[in-house]
Amino acid sequence: MTKLLEGVTPYNKDDAEKYTRLRWWSGLTFGDVLDRAADIHPDKEAFVDRKTRLTYGEARDKTNRLAIGLMDLGIQPLDRVLLQLPNWNEFVFAYFALQKIGAIPVLLIERYRQFEINHLLSLTGATAWIVAFRYRKTDYIPIVNDVLEEHPELEHVITVRGDGDQQPFSSLERLIEEVELTEENLTRLASRRPDPMQVAHMGPTGGTTGAPKIVPRSHNSLITGIEYCSKAWEQHCQDINLLAGPIGHDLTFSKGFIGSIITCGKVIFLDSTEDREICDIIAREKVTSIIWVPTLAQRMLQYKDLDKHDLSSLKKMHSAGGASHPDLVKDVTEKLQMKFYNGYGATEGMTTITRTDDDLATICSTVGRPTCPYDMYKIVDPQGHELPPHSEGELVVKGPGVFTGYYNNLEENKRAFTQNGFFKTGDVAKIDERGYIRLTGRIKEMINRGGESISATEIERLISRHPDVAAVAVIAMPDQTMGERVCAYIQPKAGSHPTFEEIISFLKGQKASVLQLPERIEYIKTMPYTGAEKVDKRSLREDIEKKLQAR
Repeated sequence: MTKLLEGVTPYNKDDAEKYTRLRWWSGLTFGDVLDRAADIHPDKEAFVDRKTRLTYGEARDKTNRLAIGLMDLGIQPLDRVLLQLPNWNEFVFAYFALQKIGAIPVLLIERYRQFEINHLLSLTGATAWIVAFRYRKTDYIPIVNDVLEEHPELEHVITVRGDGDQQPFSSLERLIEEVELTEENLTRLASRRPDPMQVAHMGPTGGTTGAPKIVPRSHNSLITGIEYCSKAWEQHCQDINLLAGPIGHDLTFSKGFIGSIITCGKVIFLDSTEDREICDIIAREKVTSIIWVPTLAQRMLQYKDLDKHDLSSLKKMHSAGGASHPDLVKDVTEKLQMKFYNGYGATEGMTTITRTDDDLATICSTVGRPTCPYDMYKIVDPQGHELPPHSEGELVVKGPGVFTGYYNNLEENKRAFTQNGFFKTGDVAKIDERGYIRLTGRIKEMINRGGESISATEIERLISRHPDVAAVAVIAMPDQTMGERVCAYIQPKAGSHPTFEEIISFLKGQKASVLQLPERIEYIKTMPYTGAEKVDKRSLREDIEKKLQAR
């Protein structure tokens, strides 16, 4: 039996044997997934970004060269490697090259800065980092240098799209160029194929409490979850899939990127959320399918020049990562003449989606049913007892497509799982007799801003460091466009009056990212508390809702 990376919770032995015996787990690795697509369609155009267009065969060639280059650099099996790239074709080579040599990519969105990166380095024990040299207005080299000061154990920094002056760092382009695909090199590469039971991938998440955690996923489990989802919403080889959300997000990565490769479709990477650019690329590339959050869909529908673009190629949209309001579903269905698939998921493995033949009422009111029929979803009361259909309670899940525990986090795993191994999602829901799920609330301390999961707990920790802050509570503020925005309630220390600008400047000085900057601050004389002496966030949410309604 494979010895898992230390700090990873193994699957229950009986469960693993069952999932394997019944072939719910395919036994494929991520490297196999790319190779299979390249074997079937070597000359098919597969990956398109602003800079390059590549076939499956060309992508595999570059992946293999980079994989050999990474081996020669000294990257070892089970080494954790931060992968922080925008929606570029280089993400394809980097991700699959790491998979082929048994290293473990840790996905970071490009907006993460020193605070998040340092924390995730500490959590994962990563020893390498693949990062853009520059992206838009951001020069990543000063960020890299800051991180290296705090983490000298980081052995390798590999820059992407550098200008030739990236010393003392390695260049991804140079690693690819300097490798020859000799028989010896390819044999060495084949020998590094990992066991499908091994950890393949790590994704950061706020989990159920909001504090950053790491979700390790095995090849078997993650591929299973994505493959069943792709079948549930009928992805196929003729799909031209637009990915406009960050590739580091679970929705974009799993349902969009990997789902496209599993079904041998085409990926269109767009590193912009501007309406005109989105519509231009849909028309130019004849995009048939979009995978993104409801916020981006809503923005596009509100675009004043929408009718000036030829969007007739669009056939379907998979939206998750936030609430899809009925008006949005109806507008997409009627104005764009395309099918709307309403979904729900998370890095931990929960995946549900509506189906092609579902009626409009079902799509508007539910997030569908589980995509993998072998994953178990149920509703429980606070004592953990299963509730009958249509009862409201916490949604818990378990199965071949669901993870088994956060990395190196025994205490959180004790809280996050039931005694019989079901993951407690932190979401309040109801399930009907058909298995369709309706989300009704949330337990966890997370803010969902346009599909970005933002930890309220982490923002509170940062603001509480300010010398003039006596108490702070961060809550989700409802917003028609983004779904939720970040609002901070601050109780200043006696005699102090920190301004909004001072708080924001302080957070920037703490190397916080733009996601951690409150968009509204309410000052309060005394923080409200519950009978259990916890901050009464419900009253704060009611307060901000009243203030917003009074505008």
